[in-house]
Amino acid sequence: MAFRLSHAAFLALALSAAPALAAPSMTKVDVAAFDPDKDGTIDLKEAQAAASAAFDKLDPDKDGTLDAKELKGRMTEADLKQFDPDSDGTIDKKEWLAAVAAQFKAADPDNDGTIDARELSGPAGSALVALMR
Repeated sequence: MAFRLSHAAFLALALSAAPALAAPSMTKVDVAAFDPDKDGTIDLKEAQAAASAAFDKLDPDKDGTLDAKELKGRMTEADLKQFDPDSDGTIDKKEWLAAVAAQFKAADPDNDGTIDARELSGPAGSALVALMR
């Protein structure tokens, strides 16, 4: 006995499954982009080196600080307040690197001091990548 779906039943089934198929998936981030020693992981020193270079690129006026416009959405307003201890509305490089260290810790749930591809593709890793790119 063969099972047959009418065209309407098939269409209804396909449309009901569409949202699940269209659900966004976590984007895999290439660890190699931030891994100069090519060991397959990123340590804090590597993360901060990448983030330092990113800071320099984001600071077109070279005043040593990033304001909300220069941050280009890399930090939420709450993050900006958290990592701006002098409350001047900008992030200097020291504050930026403190944010990177905090985000690195959040992205390293096994506390091994390194972040692998799986950890980097999670929500905390994605936030870290935003600070390193």
